[in-house]
Amino acid sequence: MSAPSLDVLGIGNAIVDVLSHVEEKTLEQQGLIKASMQLVDEATSGRLYDAMGQTLQISGGSAANTIVGAALLGSRAAFVGKVAKDALGDTFAHDIRAAGVYFEVPAAKDGPSTARCMIMVTPDGERTMSTYLGAAQNLTAADIDQTTIASAAVTYLEGYLWDPPAAKEAFLVAAKYAHGAHRKVALTLSDTFCVVRWREEFLNLIETSEVDIVFANEAEAKALFETPDAEEAI
Repeated sequence: MSAPSLDVLGIGNAIVDVLSHVEEKTLEQQGLIKASMQLVDEATSGRLYDAMGQTLQISGGSAANTIVGAALLGSRAAFVGKVAKDALGDTFAHDIRAAGVYFEVPAAKDGPSTARCMIMVTPDGERTMSTYLGAAQNLTAADIDQTTIASAAVTYLEGYLWDPPAAKEAFLVAAKYAHGAHRKVALTLSDTFCVVRWREEFLNLIETSEVDIVFANEAEAKALFETPDAEEAI
């Protein structure tokens, strides 16, 4: 078995974050649940954008942010995610490569536009996210390169990938390639609402050893094991 040439490879939704500070009443007016992440269509994304004040746009996505952080700390890192051949897609590719992350997934020339997440931050610092997945949900098993996966000590997967069916398949193929090369597979549960949607399947991934490492905050761990007690969840 050869030594891995990458420390970590992340697979997730390639998203451009659009952030804005808002008051609590804005969430109420838009019918948003504070601190949640909901999936929206392109029209709803546009409506929410209109309700936001001054915005900051920056390449993001759960796994992508983690991988950029790892690269900035000195890790040899790569990312797999799908963008469209449009302005936001070009921005995402430029930003992640500029951070020193290997990113070579071809941009989609047709289909939906690059994903964006409308993030409303209330005065208490809590974030409420509304995500239009766009091109990100068209990540498929065909985008998963076995040689690249096998070169990474850890393949890091985000729970949000479990929403689009094709991305779910890509997730499982990547885990198979990683374990076939005797590497580790990590899963982040992403958020409590994601856990609620896919609780049984996430538990199955853990129980069948499809994943070796699980990242969860306190709320996510409680949701996964349906307990109000953090120690019991652990």
